[in-house]
Amino acid sequence: MKIIFHEKYYNSSYAGDPAASEGRIKSIMDVLNKNNENYDFITPETALEEDILRAHTQRYLDSVKRNSNLYEIASLAAGGAILAAEEAYNGNPSFAIIRPPGHHASANSAWGFCYFNNISISLLKLFSENKIKSAFVLDFDLHTGDGNINILSNRDDDFIVNILNPKAYDRFEYLNEVENYMENLENIDIFVASAGFDEGIEDWGHKLYLEDYTKLGELMKKFSNKLCKGRRYGLLEGGYNHSVLGENVHAFCKGLK
Repeated sequence: MKIIFHEKYYNSSYAGDPAASEGRIKSIMDVLNKNNENYDFITPETALEEDILRAHTQRYLDSVKRNSNLYEIASLAAGGAILAAEEAYNGNPSFAIIRPPGHHASANSAWGFCYFNNISISLLKLFSENKIKSAFVLDFDLHTGDGNINILSNRDDDFIVNILNPKAYDRFEYLNEVENYMENLENIDIFVASAGFDEGIEDWGHKLYLEDYTKLGELMKKFSNKLCKGRRYGLLEGGYNHSVLGENVHAFCKGLK
């Protein structure tokens, strides 16, 4: 399984929010490095402006560029998302340990610790190259990815994207909701997870256990194998308890790979 990572993602100076906090990315990489026999680490490049502009307006891009430190890491996160999508399209399950997250970034605005919409940028890159015509987004972050919805839903360019933000309060009902939704999917070219881990039992949501994250990864694998030759990837979104974040990510990756 491919893990997309760049040393610059350790940078915590671009913002003062929980997603940028010192040690957050290290807590993930420490666990994945201990299990490196399962992972092939690859380094992304910065996304081009033309890649970002498929999802965002020029005015918004220019507003982010005014902060050079922020723009460097946000465009590198977008580049990591693109690399993950490309690897997935080529048949290699992948997960991108990127930051800032992106699912609250809309075309001309953002909130929730997000700046560029990494999910949209990566999918629209594949779509622009005529590699995909449809996609499924599983957003299991605690907070609904309004940016994903705003950019990818009801498009006028024939790109069809199904998005699920599970709502169930019980962990078993939550997993059933995801599986039932996937059972009814058809004509999907690639699967991607907006992978936030703040629904964890020891994080803000107090709901999902390690085995639940593994199950989510397994469902991504099962139904992507059924529908689109196993093309699947995930991008890091939320998750803020550093003591458990790495294990939660690893649990999901075990199911996804």
